[in-house]
Amino acid sequence: MDKQQGRQSEARPVLEGPDIARVLTRIAHEIVERAKGADDVVLLGIPTRGVFLARRLADKLEQITERKMPVGSLDITMYRDDLRMHPPRALARTEIPGDGIDGRLVVLVDDVLFSGRTIRAALDALNDIGRPRAVQLAVLVDRGHRELPIRADYVGKNLPTSLRETVKVQLAEEDGRDTVLLGAKPDTPGAHP
Repeated sequence: MDKQQGRQSEARPVLEGPDIARVLTRIAHEIVERAKGADDVVLLGIPTRGVFLARRLADKLEQITERKMPVGSLDITMYRDDLRMHPPRALARTEIPGDGIDGRLVVLVDDVLFSGRTIRAALDALNDIGRPRAVQLAVLVDRGHRELPIRADYVGKNLPTSLRETVKVQLAEEDGRDTVLLGAKPDTPGAHP
């Protein structure tokens, strides 16, 4: 077994497919309750996995409210504060539903909330697109370690981690299966078999 295979086997699942479906159902109910019916809600997923989660949430909200839920995506690539430190990224697409976001409740959807920098970039991107009535945040996993004063309104699972750990979300649409894995960073002592 090579080192890469050993590291992969050390990652343990903290959420599986049924767990992910259950927390998305709960988050959908929480959105409806807080928004008093979700009539003006627009879901915007942050690529890549946030877009898939936003679509799944839209499906759950449609089941609850019996009305079509506007869902789109928000590319934050050019708003990131680490562009100089990492290789260039391919631009994703920003897709805003037909009625736009002005005066609406926008729920940003992402897979993992960590430092808060991705969400700060999303808020900057959102400001260039329109003026929502309010912005809320839904995440599948909140792992802590915030560097900015950002908090999720809807959290699937609070997962306290150390900085030596990784959280990897896998979704069927992108990865062939639904799971959230907690593992050790490869370059930290004790991460190798």
